[in-house]
Amino acid sequence: MNKELEHRFVTELENNQNIVHKVCSLYTNDKDSHNDLFQEITIQLWKAYPKFRGDSKFSTWMYRVALNTAITLYRKSKRRVQTQDYDSVVHKIKADPYDDTEEKQLKLMYDAVRELGDIDKALVFLYLEDKNYSEIAETLGITEVNARVKMNRVKTKLRTILNP
Repeated sequence: MNKELEHRFVTELENNQNIVHKVCSLYTNDKDSHNDLFQEITIQLWKAYPKFRGDSKFSTWMYRVALNTAITLYRKSKRRVQTQDYDSVVHKIKADPYDDTEEKQLKLMYDAVRELGDIDKALVFLYLEDKNYSEIAETLGITEVNARVKMNRVKTKLRTILNP
């Protein structure tokens, strides 16, 4: 693989790795599963990176790959995420320790979101990340109108879960 391409990927991943950590927090319940999912998403990002055309921001593309990977693995196993081995890239990526202080403060919200379906989880996640409906629609591959309708339904579900 081209060294320049490899360097750009590693730099982009290091600069945006909190996106992957946040996705992992939504789809896992323990540290080992979080780390396994982080690794799997990183592998999928690495495999797909040569095809990244730059039509959207790297972070938007990263959200899409991360969410698609998490949803696919979640649907396959529901309990334990199976991972693949890293190839020769692992030693080149600096993984900062993840500070979960903010996540602890949002535990009730995450618990409620975990009760939602996989697509609804992704929708709430992007909404909480202050993405507009156009960006949400692009990331999830749905229409903007569909994103708005789904979000209104999810808000109702969350109210029911948080205020029984």
